[in-house]
Amino acid sequence: MLQIRDILWGFLYIACAVAIQVQVTPTHREISVGESKFFLCEVVGDAKDIDWFAPNGEKILPNNPNIQVSRNDETTSTLTIYHADVDHAGIYKCVAKNGDKEAQATVQVKIFQKITFKNVPSPQEFNEGDDADIVCDVVGSPVPFIIWKHKGARIQANKDVRYNIMENGHLLIRGIKKIDEGAYNCEARVMETGEINFKMINVIVNVLPTIRARQSEVNGTADMGGSILLACDADGYPEPIVTWAHNNVILESGDKYSLTEDGSELVIKDVIKVDEGDYTCIARNKAGEMSQEVSLNVFVQAKITYLNNQTATEFDDEVTLTCEASGDPTPSISWSFQNRMFSEGEQASWTRPDQYESHDGNIVVRSHARVSSLHLKNVDFTYAGEYLCTASNSIGQDNQPVYLEVRYAPKILGVVAVYTWEGNPANISCGVEAHPGASVTWFRDGLQVPSVNTSNVKIYSTQSSSYLEVSPESQSDFGSYNCTATNAMGTESKEFILIQAEVPSPPEIQRLEPFSSSAAVEFDEPVSFGGVPIIKYRLQWRSDGQDWTGRDYDATEDLTEFTIGGLTPDTNYEVKMSAINGKGEGENSAVVKFKTGPIRLLFTPSSEAPPLIVTTVTALREPSTPKLEAMVQNQGNALKVNWIMQDDGGSPINHYLVRYKAKHVSDWKPEIRMPRSSEYVVLSGLDWNTEYEIRIVAVNQKGKSEPGILSFRTATEPTTMPGASGSGLSTGAIVGILIVVFFVLLVAVDVTCYFLNKCGVLMCIAINFCGKAGPGAKSKDMEEGKAAFTKDESKEPIVEVRTEEEPTQNQEGVGPTEPNETTPLTEPEPAAADAASPAAPLLSNATNSLAESFSPPKDNPPKSSPSAQSGTVESQTPLVDLSDTPKAVPVSEPVRANGEGPQKQCEAPNRPPTQIDGSTKDAPHSPSRDATTRPQNDGKTKDDVKTEANNTAAEVKTVPNEAPQTNGNESKA
Repeated sequence: MLQIRDILWGFLYIACAVAIQVQVTPTHREISVGESKFFLCEVVGDAKDIDWFAPNGEKILPNNPNIQVSRNDETTSTLTIYHADVDHAGIYKCVAKNGDKEAQATVQVKIFQKITFKNVPSPQEFNEGDDADIVCDVVGSPVPFIIWKHKGARIQANKDVRYNIMENGHLLIRGIKKIDEGAYNCEARVMETGEINFKMINVIVNVLPTIRARQSEVNGTADMGGSILLACDADGYPEPIVTWAHNNVILESGDKYSLTEDGSELVIKDVIKVDEGDYTCIARNKAGEMSQEVSLNVFVQAKITYLNNQTATEFDDEVTLTCEASGDPTPSISWSFQNRMFSEGEQASWTRPDQYESHDGNIVVRSHARVSSLHLKNVDFTYAGEYLCTASNSIGQDNQPVYLEVRYAPKILGVVAVYTWEGNPANISCGVEAHPGASVTWFRDGLQVPSVNTSNVKIYSTQSSSYLEVSPESQSDFGSYNCTATNAMGTESKEFILIQAEVPSPPEIQRLEPFSSSAAVEFDEPVSFGGVPIIKYRLQWRSDGQDWTGRDYDATEDLTEFTIGGLTPDTNYEVKMSAINGKGEGENSAVVKFKTGPIRLLFTPSSEAPPLIVTTVTALREPSTPKLEAMVQNQGNALKVNWIMQDDGGSPINHYLVRYKAKHVSDWKPEIRMPRSSEYVVLSGLDWNTEYEIRIVAVNQKGKSEPGILSFRTATEPTTMPGASGSGLSTGAIVGILIVVFFVLLVAVDVTCYFLNKCGVLMCIAINFCGKAGPGAKSKDMEEGKAAFTKDESKEPIVEVRTEEEPTQNQEGVGPTEPNETTPLTEPEPAAADAASPAAPLLSNATNSLAESFSPPKDNPPKSSPSAQSGTVESQTPLVDLSDTPKAVPVSEPVRANGEGPQKQCEAPNRPPTQIDGSTKDAPHSPSRDATTRPQNDGKTKDDVKTEANNTAAEVKTVPNEAPQTNGNESKA
């Protein structure tokens, strides 16, 4: 039985025998760009033609270089694609024909291209502020999509409007900034294949230069040989190149100009006026260029360019002096003659001349721009001399002299009256001013002198004066003398009189102020000097019945007061004075009488002194103000200041206080204390060329005087000669040596005190840090031990005395429980002994009062408490054992009643004593007292002291003698 499969194959065979069938192997293919592939077209049946058609429908010809078709045999044909390109992708068709029969088959060719960056330049540069188009051209098949990243973060254009990823994959940054500079990642991805690739693009943002001139306007001075610096600072990216231009010409380094390496500074050498103008500073970089103008103003110092000297004759109508000057700014011109200025007002200009006219109208100055003329009218001989023309502007000034020569007849000058006396030569001066020079002749009574018969007259001449020296021998030599001067312009004569001089009239004493031991005299100078100057004043004084005592004072212009010192208090005196000139001593003034003040006493009441009966007591007062005189020493920066005391205020001067300082500072130098006998002080080591102020105060028992004040200026420091060197040690070295010597002496004294007296710094260190006992501990222990041994012969019980009325720590509510009758007096534990027990001082105070009654007096005596004066003492036995009694002032570790703990061993306790019937007792809270105070027993014996102790308000209790003993240096509880 035939199967259905066989039937089907039969039908198929019949159909194939009738039609043509075409099959392409493979049916589809994926090809990468650049690869080569072939495809086989198989035909079933008879086919006359087998053709291949491209995806665009065009028949592929055999001569195509990239795609070739070849017929292998009658039933197959091969399509070969060489170096595939994306354009080769598509559906290729194989068509078989045989007559009117046709069959075809297709193959799908897909071309895949790897991601390829075709145009991705790096770096890419943009100018700041521009819209930057960052190029990244990528090809691939399938077409990739682009992702941009910057600084590791993806750029999302939908979140920042400045960014935009364009259709071609480029990145657009609107208004790019310098901060946008850096590396950008252009990343291409193909979703179909998962392929990814990227390129890093370095983006550079160039910044347009900014330029700033350091000075927009610079001023310079010409013709001074100097240089001028023009500078500008430029910023930008990349760093700009700076150049300079003047009048559109680029400047380069050379003899005239000098440029720094970066071009920011331009130096113009040997500045002249033509260098003035605008200079351009240009900064260039890739982003562009910027420029800045710098203006240079060149000024010219004023300079006088023309002057002319003139000659005139006295009484001419007018003479003119001319002065011309140049400069920029335009200079102003002024005239001066013998410290007189002839030009005032504002600077002249072309449109407004400046004019100055003197009050009398004889001097007129006219200025016009750079020319000034000085017009002198009614010429006088005093106009002759040197005139100074001064041209000045804001840059400087120039001075040039111009000379005016005036020809005039002689002018005779000089004092008409000359005073002298017989035997004293006198010079009669005849000063002559004349141009040209004049000859001088002297006449007496119409006769020329000196003559042959005269020997007491001589003539001395100088260029401008003639001196007639007359030595009067008799009254006939006094009288009139004639001086006659003659030159080409004329003759002039003048009479001089030689007058007999007289002694001065007496001065007048205006005021006299007496003090205890001195007196101040004020006077008026004589009415008549006698024709010649006063040389000296003579002051004389005496007490009743005594000879005159005198002193001569050199006459000075400001001398109007004298001070008489060394007077006896409460004494009557007379004083007179006279004036002395070259002729001799004049008459004495009227005698003035005065009485010095009494001695002033100061009494201090004293209870021990017997009563005094004082009849007259004058109140003390402060001394008078010292009068100061200064004298500069040879070295120039030292000053000797003398003072004179007029009145001590009734009490001897104790000392003087000297203070001084430079006036330009506020701090005074350390005060100097001078003894009462001193009369001066020398201030040395002062600053050169500095004004100082000195104040000196006198001090007596009453107080201080008003300060005497003096001001002076030191000399200018002399120039040190080259090669000069000081010798000896410097001040610092001397001070250092003195400090070392002083320190060695202190150490030597301290060591001596340590070994001899057991005191000093070393002893204090030994006590505090080495644990050594104090200087009085051993001797005190021996004394107390001896007293205890003496009293302990009967082995009687130990007695503890406690004052009942004395407050205790427990009464105040502070501290541990105080001992009572049932508390045994035994040695505390070491730890407890170190602590300061508040109750310990109570026991020590009461017991020490008894112990110290038998002890010799010490430097620091213990004190007694007032509360011990009342009360009774209950005692089992009459004898007190003092062997274990604590000392009044323990040396090692004393216990204070206020609980402050042990004192330092170097500190000596000092407690004031309070007397109780001639004995003393410790009072811990009493104030301190001088260590020299000694306890007073009023001559009482030891038995009396015991009796007084029994009468105090204290409790006495007995303790067996077998109780443990303690060291005498330790406190007892």
